[in-house]
Amino acid sequence: MMRFRHSILAAAAALAIAPAAFAQDATDAGHAAGKRFAVVGGYALSEPTRNPLIAGTRTQVDGDGAATLSASWYVTDNIAVEAWGAADKFGQRVNTGAGKVASVDTQPYALSAQYHFRNADSIVRPFVGLGYFEANTDGERAEPSGALAGQRIGVDTAKGAMATAGVDLNISPTWFARADVRYLQDTTGQPDVLIDGAKAGKAELNPVVLGVGVGARF
Repeated sequence: MMRFRHSILAAAAALAIAPAAFAQDATDAGHAAGKRFAVVGGYALSEPTRNPLIAGTRTQVDGDGAATLSASWYVTDNIAVEAWGAADKFGQRVNTGAGKVASVDTQPYALSAQYHFRNADSIVRPFVGLGYFEANTDGERAEPSGALAGQRIGVDTAKGAMATAGVDLNISPTWFARADVRYLQDTTGQPDVLIDGAKAGKAELNPVVLGVGVGARF
């Protein structure tokens, strides 16, 4: 969480200087309009919106942060196709009222279409998107002192729709700061949770992912 706060502060600083920097650089380095590719590196916090029922017990899954990367191809100045994903894994603790019972690592990636409002040289550019995601799951392990101690845990891959809303703040015709929120909704009936090979519940997480980053277009 502390790393996420630092990322927000860094993005806020970039946004504060964006208008002056963009106005200065636009006279020297051309325009953002017409550039067809963009890459963004950032940091995101994934926070589950559901508390799944596992083996008859209501659980709470903690959120976590990870680095993210995206690459976009702009079909036009307003329409883009984005490939996005976590560059590292979100490590998530699974808790019950008695404490931690397990942990699991998830790593989502997605492909989506986006619409960016206003013209490419506008300082503030909101955008929305809709696409498809998968979230690979591994590293499932029971807490040695928890209720599932000694049992083998497995979680299926989550798949479904991803909705995105965000804003780009132009720092220059090349550089921009980004803040976005993504909602990942599993549409396959929720991935199964297996304990010693038997179905024990559904990994119904449907996380909200809050991200900040810095990007370059070319």
